[in-house]
Amino acid sequence: MTDRLYYHDSFLYEFEGEIRDITESPRPAVTLDRTAFYPTSGGQVHDTGWITSGAAKHRVTEVADREDGGVVHYLEAPVKELAPGSRVRGEVDVVRRRDHMQQHSGQHVLSAAFVRLFNMTTVSFHMADDYCSIDLETLSLTREQIEAAEGLANEVILENRPVNIRFVTRDEAGKLGLRKIPSTERDELRLIDINDFDVTACGGTHVRQTGQIGCILLRKTEKVRQGYRVEFVAGLRAVAAARRDFTTLTESAALFSAHIYDLPQQATKSQEEIKALRKQRAQSLEELAAAQAAALLAETPEADGRRLVVRTFSDRDINSLKLFAQKLTRLAPNVVALLGTISPQAALVFAQSIGQPFDMGGRMKEISARFGGRGGGSKDMAQGGIADSSQVDAALADAKASLAATNTH
Repeated sequence: MTDRLYYHDSFLYEFEGEIRDITESPRPAVTLDRTAFYPTSGGQVHDTGWITSGAAKHRVTEVADREDGGVVHYLEAPVKELAPGSRVRGEVDVVRRRDHMQQHSGQHVLSAAFVRLFNMTTVSFHMADDYCSIDLETLSLTREQIEAAEGLANEVILENRPVNIRFVTRDEAGKLGLRKIPSTERDELRLIDINDFDVTACGGTHVRQTGQIGCILLRKTEKVRQGYRVEFVAGLRAVAAARRDFTTLTESAALFSAHIYDLPQQATKSQEEIKALRKQRAQSLEELAAAQAAALLAETPEADGRRLVVRTFSDRDINSLKLFAQKLTRLAPNVVALLGTISPQAALVFAQSIGQPFDMGGRMKEISARFGGRGGGSKDMAQGGIADSSQVDAALADAKASLAATNTH
């Protein structure tokens, strides 16, 4: 079992210990008799840092619990000069540890605020590299409730209340009004006591006073299976997030020549203008396709009672091709259209006026497969793609020949 020094002092960043065990597979790792490194557990991610022996300094990349109570320190590179019984010096990454203390202590304050104000309990906590989240057991969560909990949490931080570590028996804990009693069978519990605000059993690293959290900023909420998930950041993460948000808003506002507070109105106005332009564009494309179809049909002679249109375009997408085919086949009852486009992707569209005898869907499957693609559709309209844009004309020629063969039979 490893003596966990962080249980008593989260601000202990350097320590000395003795190697109890070394493993090389699947990753190089050491287990110490005592450590200040926090292993991933309880929603809080692990510390990183260094283990030093003499002149050799080994990077600690991950820390984890063992079933026997030991703490495993995974190292970046294999260990050669270390052995069980060696004395080493541990150094915890101070910046990472302080960040984790701010996030975890901030979570305790925020979870307690939701309980005090709205009796919403936290059922889980997650700490990522750039955000944290709590899942609240509640059927609804309003913007006003979010802002109220955030406000109360920041008031408690501003009051700089003491945060104490206590060790009590499970029986004693049951009399202290804990926000949540863990399901562990251990008789002794470690409590994090935020003076006159929250008492919770927790094995994580925490600040000594709430003022060291700095601030809490709620970022996002979403409905999840067990209630609502609230994303937040605390301390220097909150400062970095606010700076990033402000930069983004400032740059976006500059695009509109507006103040950042006018961005919602400007964005709404732009969306409305874009919708109107899209509607106008769609109408223009409809009119253009109709005009082009009429002009093309006017110069297409009948043969065997039909007007066969075979045309390759260099720069039409599949939707534009389908629209053109629809206009052609609706202008007259005897039109068969075999259309292709080279760019942006090689594609084919086969269409016929209602009442014509061919099976365009079956023909498209056959032709597109022959040219390394896939396609299909209904009797009167089908679409497909082929592998090589240089083969579009050849694919249309094959389709035309197959229609002629059908007529012959």
